[in-house]
Amino acid sequence: FTSVKLSSLKHHLRARSDEKRHVCHLCPKAFRTATLLHNHVNTHTGNKPHKCSECDTAFVTRGELSRHRRYKHTLEKPFKCTICEYSSVEASKMRRHVRSHTGERPYPCHLCSYASKDAYKLKRHMLTHTGEKRYECYVCQARFTQSGTMKIHVLQKHGENVPKHQCPHCSTLLSRKSDLGVHLRNLHSHMEEAVKCRDCEAAFHERYAFLQHRKTHRNEKKIRFAQCSCTCNQ
Repeated sequence: FTSVKLSSLKHHLRARSDEKRHVCHLCPKAFRTATLLHNHVNTHTGNKPHKCSECDTAFVTRGELSRHRRYKHTLEKPFKCTICEYSSVEASKMRRHVRSHTGERPYPCHLCSYASKDAYKLKRHMLTHTGEKRYECYVCQARFTQSGTMKIHVLQKHGENVPKHQCPHCSTLLSRKSDLGVHLRNLHSHMEEAVKCRDCEAAFHERYAFLQHRKTHRNEKKIRFAQCSCTCNQ
């Protein structure tokens, strides 16, 4: 970041700082900037100052309004992947998508070797360590740590009441036909430009095949010592 104005530089540094000096007077939360605090207070008061010009919906922040307009009205997807044809309404979704190409997993678990490409999946994984079971089957009230496990349970145990849609390319089972369509587009659609593996010469035109291939490298021991038979990852 560069700026010709000292005030702009100071504002940028304050925004990047981890110091949270702006404290909410209605709860213990604190924020880095006054704008973030103002948006948070609006969630307490119910104030939604950002109104959509095309419908009656209103939002707490300008960012929420922008996302709403793209999803509901303009259908614009300004964030485009440079590797495949994927495009997104939100920058955060594009960052997660790009990690499916690079294999990057920047959110590691501090209790085991698991690492995730997004923070949400790491939070979901942590439930496997705490034992918390927040998801309940609506048929038999069995409880599960993850929503995906609960959905599989419902399909397998109570399948007579739930329509099954089997992916024709892999073992994935989905409860809704629309979910199957999303699954097929995201994982099994043909990509004109092949995705190349960073650890070998392999290249793939299907994201599912690429992800399955990446798994073969996870436990690969790449470094062999000349003095003994030991091998390790790093």
